[in-house]
Amino acid sequence: MIKTESAYKKALEKLQEDKAFIQNQKRVLEEMGLTKEQVEKALQPSITFHEQLKEEVIYYERIRRGEFEPIINLHNLGKSLIAYRIYLGLSQQELADRLGVSASQVSRDERNEYYGATLERIQQVMEAMHMVAKTEIESQELLA
Repeated sequence: MIKTESAYKKALEKLQEDKAFIQNQKRVLEEMGLTKEQVEKALQPSITFHEQLKEEVIYYERIRRGEFEPIINLHNLGKSLIAYRIYLGLSQQELADRLGVSASQVSRDERNEYYGATLERIQQVMEAMHMVAKTEIESQELLA
C-alpha cells in the first residue's frame, strides 16, 4: 500500500519505467523469433508486478479524493486510518505531532496497518484526525 506522497511519486515513475521496459523486452523477444505465446509467458511476471503497482496507485488516488471502502469486521480499520490520513493531506510527521509521538512510531504503526494497536491508541489516532466512525452490528445469519 502506498502511504506517502513521495512513495506515490516514486510509484508513478516506476510505472513509466516498467511500461518502457515491457515494451522494449517485447520487441527484443519478438526479434529473437519467439512466438506470441512465448513472448506473453516471458513478460507475464513483469506485467503482473506492473498491474499490481497500477492498482496501488489507483487506490491511493481514490483515497486522496475521499473514496473509502467500508470496514467489515474491523479487519480493514488500520488501512482505513492510513487512507484517512492521506485524504486529509497529513504527512506521517504531522500526524505524529498531533499525537505527541515520533514520526517513526507512526511509520511503524502504519507499516503494520495498526495491527495489535489498542482501542485507546486507535481512538487517539482518530481524534487526532477529527475522524468519526459509525458502527453497525448485524447478525451474520441476516447477511447470508
